[in-house]
Amino acid sequence: MIIKKLLINYNETIVDALNKLNELKGISRLILFVQDREGKILGSITDGDIRRSIAMDQRVDKSVEQICNTDFLYEYSSDDYLFLGKYKNKDIKILPILNKSHQLIDIIDLDKVNAKLPLECMVMAGGRGKRLSPLTDTVPKPMLPLGGKPIIEHNIDRLINFGIKKIYISLKYLGNQIQEYFGDGSDKGISIEYIWEDEPLGTAGALGLVDHFNTDHVLLMNSDLLTNVDFESMYTKLIKENADMVVASTEYKVDVPYAVFETEENKVKAFKEKPSYIYHSNAGVYILKRELIQKMPKKCFYDITDLMDDLVEKGGELIYDPIMGYWIDIGKPIDYKQAQEFIKHIEAN
Repeated sequence: MIIKKLLINYNETIVDALNKLNELKGISRLILFVQDREGKILGSITDGDIRRSIAMDQRVDKSVEQICNTDFLYEYSSDDYLFLGKYKNKDIKILPILNKSHQLIDIIDLDKVNAKLPLECMVMAGGRGKRLSPLTDTVPKPMLPLGGKPIIEHNIDRLINFGIKKIYISLKYLGNQIQEYFGDGSDKGISIEYIWEDEPLGTAGALGLVDHFNTDHVLLMNSDLLTNVDFESMYTKLIKENADMVVASTEYKVDVPYAVFETEENKVKAFKEKPSYIYHSNAGVYILKRELIQKMPKKCFYDITDLMDDLVEKGGELIYDPIMGYWIDIGKPIDYKQAQEFIKHIEAN
C-alpha cells in the first residue's frame, strides 16, 4: 500500500473522496486521511461518513474537511513495542501512524497485523535438506511448495503479521532461488538482506555475519517450519521476565507401554501402569538479546544449542514459551506430506 493513495487534501470534495476510495485495494477498510497544506492530518473519512453526509443534506460539493472525523485514533511512530489489543477490541480496522509533525507515514491494518514488535529477524535457509532428496536436488528445501507458496514464505508472512519489517535470510545451498524469489522484500513492504555462508556455520553462526542489528532483541528461526507460533507471546514473556533468551517449545509425548516402578534401592515403593510423559522440546524459534550475538565466536561453526549451553552454564536466564497452536518441522518426506495435508485444512477454514 502506497501511503499517498490514502491521503486527500482538505479542500477536495466528497466526490473526489469517493473516487479515491474506489481505487483503494488490499486494505481491510476503505479510508482516507485528510491533510492540510503542510501535510498535517486533520481527520479521517470513510464511505460511511460520506453516506451520512449526503443523507443529511444531499450535497456533494462539500469539502472533505467539513465532514471528516477529527476525533480519530492514531499512534506516533516509534521503535518500541506497540500493543494492538486495545484497538482490536474496538471497531477499528486501520490504525494510522504519524510522525511528530502529525503527518501520515504508515498504517497498521488490524485485520492483518497481530502486533508491532521491535525485532529484526534472521531466517536460517542455507541447509541442504538431504533427507528430502530427490525433491531438494534442484530446489532448496525452504522453496518447496506448500499450499500454493514456498515453505519459507509462510514464515516470512507470519513475521510480517507481527510487524517485523527487517529480515535477514542466511543462504548457502541453491540460495539464489530464494534471493530471486523475494528480491529486496519491497513487494511485501519489508526489507530483506541476504547473508551468504561460504562454509556451513551452524544454526546460529550466520548471526555473526551481520554487521549490526538495530533492535535490542533479535528473532532467529528455522525456515523449514509450518507453525502459527505467537511471536508476541514470546517477546512479552522475555521482557516481563527480563530473560536473556526465550525459546519456543513444542510438547513431545512419550508413552511407556509397560508399568514403571518407583524404587528405593531394590524395593518397589509404587508403580504407574503405562504412564505418559510430556517434555518441552526445542521448536526452532528464538528471541535473544543482541548483546549475546556480540559475544559469539565469529565466522565459525556455532549452533544455537551451543549458545544455550553457554548461557545456562554462565548463569544466564533462558526461558521457554510453549506453542499453543500447530507446529510441523519439515525435515523428512513424511513431515512434508503431513504439512501438505495440514495446509489444506488451514486454507479450508
